[in-house]
Amino acid sequence: MSKTEYDAIVVGSGPNGLAAAITLQKSGLHVLLVEGKSTIGGGLRTAELTLPGFKHDICSAIHPMAVASPFFNSLPLEEHSLEYIQPPIALAHPYDNGTSAILTHSIEETASLLGIDKENYLSLIGPIKKNFHSLIPEILGPLHIPKRPIELAQFGLNALQPATWISKRFRTSVAKGLWAGMAAHSILPLNKLTTSAIGLVLLAAGHSRGWPIPKGGSQQIANALASYFTSLGGKIETSFNVESLAQLPSSKAVLFDITPRQLPDIVFPPSTNGNSKNTATGWEFSR
Repeated sequence: MSKTEYDAIVVGSGPNGLAAAITLQKSGLHVLLVEGKSTIGGGLRTAELTLPGFKHDICSAIHPMAVASPFFNSLPLEEHSLEYIQPPIALAHPYDNGTSAILTHSIEETASLLGIDKENYLSLIGPIKKNFHSLIPEILGPLHIPKRPIELAQFGLNALQPATWISKRFRTSVAKGLWAGMAAHSILPLNKLTTSAIGLVLLAAGHSRGWPIPKGGSQQIANALASYFTSLGGKIETSFNVESLAQLPSSKAVLFDITPRQLPDIVFPPSTNGNSKNTATGWEFSR
């Protein structure tokens, strides 16, 4: 076999692509990360969109799961200029009458502002908050035999439910609105199974690790990950828009951190018969 230029190439520099590139490079492999845009980050991008000096997060802004992630916590990102700002109030959910529900670091304070739903909130979120540090590796990790099966099962019984089912536990519009705002992060109709999962995790994260803002914008997370990756010997190329596998240097493996719609056109470029593409992928996209 001819010698390859890289052990692995990662296409796309979102947080998953950066994490994959770091993991491979830490394992002693020679890794290239390519990004079609002029800057890295995927959804972790910040730019001066209005006036000079005023930075705006283009996509993501608040990152509760970044500080909760066991993988991110295993990296010395603070040594690569990543700093978080912890607001005293993680979020506010306003109502038409001028009041609002708020999420603070204190679960007791948050629950006390929900009136008669205080105990309902504490019984729902309290156990997850209590076991948050042991649950997060189970929730965020790949499929495996759980180390905390009882705690995971307790979480799963609620997490598998549609958010509309969980909302029936609350009697006040304040608590229902707070819950709906959390579950909406599932980006699914709230009557679908598992839509409660993200709401439960985000609320527990707020009471455990907070909802921090990266100082300088979301781009700083990507920059810190990239800085650490290159410090390990990894290489990054931006403005490298991959339209076919033929464009890439030789490698033993190619990993993609892109959307499912983009992948077939790269693996099976336009010159490939459309029917072959559909047969090979077996994918059907809804519109």
